[in-house]
Amino acid sequence: MHVTRSVDTALARAAHLLELQPVLALEQANEILRVIPNNPQAMLIAARAQFALGDSVSASEILRGLTKTAADFADGWRALGDQLHFDGDDEGGDRAHQEALRVSISDPELLVAADALAANNLPRAEAALRARLKQRPTDIAAIRMMAELAGRIGRNRDAENLLRRALELAPGFDAARHNLALALHRHGNPAEALENIEILLAHEPANASYAILKAAILGRLGDYSAAVAMYREILARFPRQSKVWMSLGHALKTLGKQDESIDAYRESLRREPTLGSAWWSLANLKIFRFSQEDITAMHTALKTPNLSDDDRYQIEFALGKAEEDSGHYKQSFTHYAQANRRRRALLEYDPDHVSQIVDRQRATLDAQFFSERRGWGYPASDPIFVVSLPRSGSTLVEQILASHSEVEGTMELPDIGMLAGSLGPGGITTLSKKDALALGEEYVERTKVQRKLGRRFFVDKMPNNWLYIPLIQLILPNSKIVDARRHPLGCGFSLFKQHFARGQSFSYDLGEIGRYYRDYVLAAAHMDRVLSGRVHRVIYERMIDNTEAEVRALLDYCGLPFEDACLRFHETERSVRTASSEQVRRPIFREGIDHWRHFEEWLEPLKSALGPILDLYPDVPDNL
Repeated sequence: MHVTRSVDTALARAAHLLELQPVLALEQANEILRVIPNNPQAMLIAARAQFALGDSVSASEILRGLTKTAADFADGWRALGDQLHFDGDDEGGDRAHQEALRVSISDPELLVAADALAANNLPRAEAALRARLKQRPTDIAAIRMMAELAGRIGRNRDAENLLRRALELAPGFDAARHNLALALHRHGNPAEALENIEILLAHEPANASYAILKAAILGRLGDYSAAVAMYREILARFPRQSKVWMSLGHALKTLGKQDESIDAYRESLRREPTLGSAWWSLANLKIFRFSQEDITAMHTALKTPNLSDDDRYQIEFALGKAEEDSGHYKQSFTHYAQANRRRRALLEYDPDHVSQIVDRQRATLDAQFFSERRGWGYPASDPIFVVSLPRSGSTLVEQILASHSEVEGTMELPDIGMLAGSLGPGGITTLSKKDALALGEEYVERTKVQRKLGRRFFVDKMPNNWLYIPLIQLILPNSKIVDARRHPLGCGFSLFKQHFARGQSFSYDLGEIGRYYRDYVLAAAHMDRVLSGRVHRVIYERMIDNTEAEVRALLDYCGLPFEDACLRFHETERSVRTASSEQVRRPIFREGIDHWRHFEEWLEPLKSALGPILDLYPDVPDNL
C-alpha cells in the first residue's frame, strides 16, 4: 500500500512538472520506470517530456513500446496518434486514434459522461466531458460525445465543428462521420452530407443505415427518383423495415405518385400497425379517405399497451381527419384537440419570444434605418421568397410561379433562418455593409445545390421567413418577396389539424396560433409602412375567386411576362414536398375555403387571440 501511494505521488509530481520543467519530468518518469518497468503512466509522461524537449524520435519510440506493453491503455494510443500526425503519418495516426477509441469503451470517465447523456442529464455530461477534454484534448470519443451534447442543446455549428475535429484526428472514425453527415443533412447542408455518406458507403457498401441516410439526403437535394430507387433497393434486402416503407411513401408522394405512395404507407402499417406516423402520412395526403376498417384499426392501435406518445398523437390527428371527412365534426374536433394537447405537452415553446422579436423590429427598424443602408447587400435578383404562415396557400403560389418558363420551384429552404441564427444578440442592427454583402452571397451559394434547371429565378417558400424580411432586405435587396395570406380562421384551424414533422411549435394550441398570426400581421404591416411596395401580397381567397387577375399581378411584380402555363399550374410536373402536394396538382377549387365554419363553435380561443386582426382581414392597415 505504501509503495502504491509513493508511486502515485511520484506520477502526480512528474505530471505537474511536465509543462514547465520537462527535463525534471523526464527524470522523475525514468526513476519510476527503474522501480516499476513499463509503468504506462510513467512511459506516457516520459514520451511527452521527450516531445517537449524536441526529441520527436525518442517520443515515438517510447509510445510504440507503450502500446505494445499496455495495449489496453487508451491514453497511450491517443498520444501515439497525436505523435504520428505530428510526424506526418496521418494514416498511422488515424489507426492509433481508432485503437484509442476501441480500448476506451470501458473507460470509467467516459462511462460517466455516456450515462449522463443517456439520462439526458446534460449539465453532468458537459462537466464530465469538459474535464476529460481538458486533460485529453484529442480524445476522439469524448469529442464525439461533446458534439452530441452540443447538438441536443441547439449549438449545431459547434456540433459540426467538433465532429470535423474528430475526423481531422481520425479520418477513419466512421461513427463521427456518420454523425456529421446526419447533422449536415438536418441543418441545411445536404451537398456536404452526401460527400460524407459516400465516403462511408465506399468503406461499407452494405451498411443499411448509411444507405437510408443517403436516400434521405438525395430527397433533400431534390433527386426523389434516385431516393425512391435507393429505398426500393434497401427494402429488397430488408423488407420488414416499416419506417423505410414509410420513407418510400413520402418520396413517391412528392413525385406525385399517389397510388404507389398509399401502397407503401399501407405496407408500412402491415409491418407495424401502431406506427402513428404512417397513419398520419395517409391522412396528410388530404384527398385520401379512410375506410371504416381503417378507423377501427386506429382505435385498436390506441388501446395498445405502452403505445408511445408520438404514435398516439399522430393516430389522434389521423382520426380527426377521418371523422372530419365523414362529417362527424364534434368527434373530429375532439380527436384534433386530444392530439394537439399531447403534442403541445412535449414541446418547449414560448410565444413571448416571437412577440418580443416583432416588438423590437417595430421599435428599431424604421424607414431611416433602411434608408441609411440603401445599396447594401448582394445584388442577386434571382431569389423569390414566398413567406406566410403554413397552410396559407404558399404552395399554390409557388406552383404557379414554378409553372413559368423562367422560374424554378425548389422547396422550403432553411438557409435564411440559419443565417439569421448566426447573428449575434443585436441581430441585423450589428451588421456592417461588408457583412450584409457576405451574407447575401453566402445565401446564393448555399442554395445553388437546390437549383437543377438553370432558370433565371428560383422560389424559396420557407413560410417562417416572414420573420426575416428585414434581413432579406439588407442582404438581398433585389430579391422579390411574396406574402401569401389566408383568412385567419381558415388558416388557424388548418394549422390546428396539421401535424408537422418538425418546427411550427406554435401550431398546437388555438390561442398560440392566433397570437402567432397576429404577430405575423403586425410585422408585415410594419414592413409595409417602412418599405412601401417591397412586399407583394397574395390573398388566398382572391386568388381562388379571380385567378387570372391575381396571377397576372403576381407575375408583374416579379418582372415576368404572363404565360398561360401559370393558369394551368396543376399540369406542371415537379416535386412538391408540402402537405398541399396533391391539392396543387388539381385545378383551383372553392369548396375548402369556408370549411372551418363546421368547427367555428370551438374556435373561440383562436378568435380571442386574434383580436381586431380578425375583423380587419384582408385589408389590414399599415398603421397598426
